[in-house]
Amino acid sequence: MNRTFDTFMWGAAALLIFVFVSLFGSMLFELVGTKAISAPHFDRVWFAIKLSLLTATISSAIAILASVPVAYLFSRHSFIGKAFIDTLLDLPIVLSPIALGAMLLIFFNTAIGKQIEQIFGSVVFEVKGIIVAQFFVIVGLSIRLLKNTFDGIDTEYEILARTLGYSKMQTFLRVVIPMASRGLIGSFLLVWGRAIGEFGATVTLAGATTMKTETIPVAIYLSFESADVTGALIYITILVTMSLAILLFVRSVNGGRL
Repeated sequence: MNRTFDTFMWGAAALLIFVFVSLFGSMLFELVGTKAISAPHFDRVWFAIKLSLLTATISSAIAILASVPVAYLFSRHSFIGKAFIDTLLDLPIVLSPIALGAMLLIFFNTAIGKQIEQIFGSVVFEVKGIIVAQFFVIVGLSIRLLKNTFDGIDTEYEILARTLGYSKMQTFLRVVIPMASRGLIGSFLLVWGRAIGEFGATVTLAGATTMKTETIPVAIYLSFESADVTGALIYITILVTMSLAILLFVRSVNGGRL
């Protein structure tokens, strides 16, 4: 019975690994094929990489900054409506990015949205729209990751700091944040990687304009739309490489073994 159980488990794992390896292998096989390699537009590739890195970094930094107080509040306090608000903040994690992008597009067509655009500049079909779309897609994940980080910190350290004369702010900045530093870095990297791969909300709010709002996922979409298989494969390879590098780095930050 034990041997049958082990065989089933290892077989299921091997099958899943084989599917993933086949997926990546087929892409690499097509990429190195003579028909696929033609003349990649390096200026467009470089533009997409730079725009993806810039927008993902800004949106991730804002998401982490906005998530820290919310996650800490949910980790340490109970209040009326906490379960409902907690569920509401989780909505971007499960909601279709295209639906989220459509909601943002409708919002910026309201009086409040137009007022925000007058103050901060145009958002719809602009680079700022990419940052806004990425922020709303990743902020729910950011809050969830940081809440788990704060949940893992023993409150006894905070109580001890308060008995030594620290204020709540001093305790948070000098005790909690240093102890959560590894979780903060890991959370930032994960939401950053998610932001780089974001497409649905971005294309809905910021559009898909070549050399303007062309992030790597948008470039993949535009390449396939124009039957540019070479360009699409190059963008996919870059995105896969960046995603793997981020995940490996997150594992190393969290002390995981490869």
